[in-house]
Amino acid sequence: MPSAGESFDLLTDNVARPVRRTVGGTVILKVGQSLASTADATALIVVRAPAGDIALTCGGAEMATGKAGTGDGSAIDPAHRSGTALGKRYVDEETGLEVLCTKGGAGSLAVGDRPLEVKQAKPLPASD
Repeated sequence: MPSAGESFDLLTDNVARPVRRTVGGTVILKVGQSLASTADATALIVVRAPAGDIALTCGGAEMATGKAGTGDGSAIDPAHRSGTALGKRYVDEETGLEVLCTKGGAGSLAVGDRPLEVKQAKPLPASD
């Protein structure tokens, strides 16, 4: 039974997993947590989680806990169709959120209405 502030998400394997939610679709994320898109096949792992609640979306639809995306891509909002790439890290500088894409898809990632950016690699020091 969910405690106060929790609800259950039903995934493709029919196993309900608790997700702490607050009003407006925000979720409390944890480092190492697996997230899956409800709009396409995108799957993520949380690398850095902010202290507060986050409204993380993919393709304009809220993310759910799990390792496999449940959508077929038909529900993706056209404004959020720039895609996610396998193996890329996506960041939101304002909140400090960082996620790693473990399965790419057609939907783009966003926190609220702010799109996540691909994390740029740090340049290596020059060798003489």
